[in-house]
Amino acid sequence: MLQHDYGRLQAELADALGLFAPPIAISFVDRGPDGVERYAASAPEPTPDGRTGAVPAGCVFWIKAAERTFATLPGDHGNCSVGCVTHGLKSLEEVAHNADVAALCESGWVTPEAMQGITAVAEKPGAIVYGPLGDTPLDPSVVLLRLNGKQQMLLHDAWPEMRLEGKPQCHIIAIAKEQGEVALSVGCMLSRVRTGMSNNEITCAIPGHLVPQVIERLHAARAADMAVAAYAADDARRFGNAVS
Repeated sequence: MLQHDYGRLQAELADALGLFAPPIAISFVDRGPDGVERYAASAPEPTPDGRTGAVPAGCVFWIKAAERTFATLPGDHGNCSVGCVTHGLKSLEEVAHNADVAALCESGWVTPEAMQGITAVAEKPGAIVYGPLGDTPLDPSVVLLRLNGKQQMLLHDAWPEMRLEGKPQCHIIAIAKEQGEVALSVGCMLSRVRTGMSNNEITCAIPGHLVPQVIERLHAARAADMAVAAYAADDARRFGNAVS
């Protein structure tokens, strides 16, 4: 039995933040749950280092999950070595000599030392389930939000202790799951190209159990913002239609 009414939580999150994409439930499980279809896609031929998968990178599942719920197996994530590490599917040692890791290091995009510090899911999952929060068949491990600048501002007002992270974008999933922290990512070029996310978008990962608390704080933060907005609009009327 689910711990919460996730349809209601999705509606409250969408209303409080004015979301343009549904919040995504991400659940790390031992095996795909009954009644949830596996993500279906033909994998391309493996690269010389053995990489292939259902999509170019695990972050692409975030975009697909806005439309429906599905289960993925570890091999579905196999084309992106970095994502395999952050999601606990492979160790850094297993992917260290892969061509994509070499390309990232040779370009200067990341250093081998920085790779060592990437947060990763501790226990290898048998499956990862994705889908809109309101349709989740499981209590989610993590809830992922896609945000614009104003939505980020409001969320920071509500949860000022959240972490701000950079590349790789996907490690905020591990931070939320393993460290129990709300983590915001400015994104990374690797993910932006593969997902096609707008240049105006950033992402935020919320530990599943914290979502009700985040919503409660969002209501208070939005009320304060609306009061300040009313004050600012009224104060600005003293300047008429003047444009600087």
